[in-house]
Amino acid sequence: MTSNLTDTRTGRSSGSGRTDGGLAVAAVAAAPTGLDLTGLTSATDAGAPGGRAFPPGFVLGAATAAYQIEGAARVDGRTPSIWDTFSHTPGAVVDGDTGDVACDHHARFEQDVELMARLGLQSYRFSTSWGRVCPDGGPVNARGLDFYDRLVDSLVEHDVAPWLTLYHWDLPQALEDRGGWTSRETAERFVEYALAVHDRLGDRVSTWTTLNEPWCSAFLGYTAGVHAPGRTSPADGLAAAHHLLLGHGLAVRALRERDPSLSLGLTLNFTVADPVDPTDPRDLDAVRRVDGQMNRIFAEPVLLGRYPADVLDDVRGLGLERHILDGDLEVISTPIDVLGVNYYNGEAVGHTEPEVLVDGQADPGRPTRSPFPAAEAAYRHPRGLPVTAMDWEIQPDGLTRLLTRLHTDYVADYARGCGRGRAVRMSVTENGAAFDDEADATGFVDDTRRVAYLRAHLGAVLDAVDAGVPVHGFFYWSLLDNFEWAWGYAKRFGIVRVDYETQVRTPKASALDYARIIATRRLPAGDEQP
Repeated sequence: MTSNLTDTRTGRSSGSGRTDGGLAVAAVAAAPTGLDLTGLTSATDAGAPGGRAFPPGFVLGAATAAYQIEGAARVDGRTPSIWDTFSHTPGAVVDGDTGDVACDHHARFEQDVELMARLGLQSYRFSTSWGRVCPDGGPVNARGLDFYDRLVDSLVEHDVAPWLTLYHWDLPQALEDRGGWTSRETAERFVEYALAVHDRLGDRVSTWTTLNEPWCSAFLGYTAGVHAPGRTSPADGLAAAHHLLLGHGLAVRALRERDPSLSLGLTLNFTVADPVDPTDPRDLDAVRRVDGQMNRIFAEPVLLGRYPADVLDDVRGLGLERHILDGDLEVISTPIDVLGVNYYNGEAVGHTEPEVLVDGQADPGRPTRSPFPAAEAAYRHPRGLPVTAMDWEIQPDGLTRLLTRLHTDYVADYARGCGRGRAVRMSVTENGAAFDDEADATGFVDDTRRVAYLRAHLGAVLDAVDAGVPVHGFFYWSLLDNFEWAWGYAKRFGIVRVDYETQVRTPKASALDYARIIATRRLPAGDEQP
């Protein structure tokens, strides 16, 4: 690849049935019905005393996304998204994988919800497919909404609170053909789609996320060329970024007008960038650019009602100003209730290229570029930390630092500023790790590294809480091994292993450990064995 500080994020892992540390889990049968989880015992009495307690009301859950798990690509009127087109493009995805079948969740959602309930998940964050609900971005498709109706009913029946994300990167291809997110029209069509979903599900879903990680949608998709739709234009990425934020603001306004009781917000992915040499002004400027063009370019319009002045200077001449019309920032900063924080890793950033390029992206074997529109002299450097299978450094303290910074710089004063009297609640909506899991003869994965990763990052959240940062929840990414975007099925993040040939689901050691944590409301002490 030719990118500088390129950074994807999403991949998954494996696991299966056996008795382990007091929790027995049988593999999930491949049949759409007849899920056998009789071996999963209650975790309420598992584990030793001690450890750290979670605050009252703190929600522990897991997350997925529609294109990554649903399959049923041509069922009940669904039409292609940009990810259908991209994944079917030769060389775009590792091994030519597509999401046509994925985890077959569309047919097996009842099994999956029962599995969530048996693991004790308090909430499930999922996304709806725009092309399933409004094929080609057009009129509402009742059959597409029927699926989500059944899914939400099942979640409610099993006491798993649904947390709905409207957009997790699967723009209808027909809208991309008309300009995609570089066109203002797409933001307007997004509102129609959001209201269609609310009309069907709003009576049972109270928490709504408009966008998941607009940085990835805009800059990995329209600037780096490593995600759908595969464009490599800094100008297109900036136009897409603005129109994504505009679509968010318009949808929040429309949904709040429809139902003032909803809890509304968006999810942003963040990095914690540190200079390789804190005494070198060139490294400090590289960090500033990365922070500006990944974190602040999205957080500040939503939470402060403005684009950062230094970012506007950095990208001057790339056309962003042409897309910012009078009143846009007021719409974008429409008060929200929820800020989702996605964190996988921080990074050391320098102005010189390292001897070994640190990337984390799948190599598509075709031209790509840095996702940052104007950060040419910014490179990620290894610093000797352990890494995941994505080559992402494992840095739990970065999550503590991030949550503290977001609270200090934005959330603490939000109600008095752009919140206009409305406070915002912060939750970690994605955090997880891909490792090269090895299943035993029964399909079980003893993923001790993922167990350690999960515990360390839950500890980092509690460190932030102890420091006075009000964090309200944590969602592990991902519940299931799934289609990992440009990595296809080559990377596994799940706490539940999916055998892609049989569709058997098998909870891994990490799922069993997480179930204990949820049931006991306690993070085990550092020396406590899973």
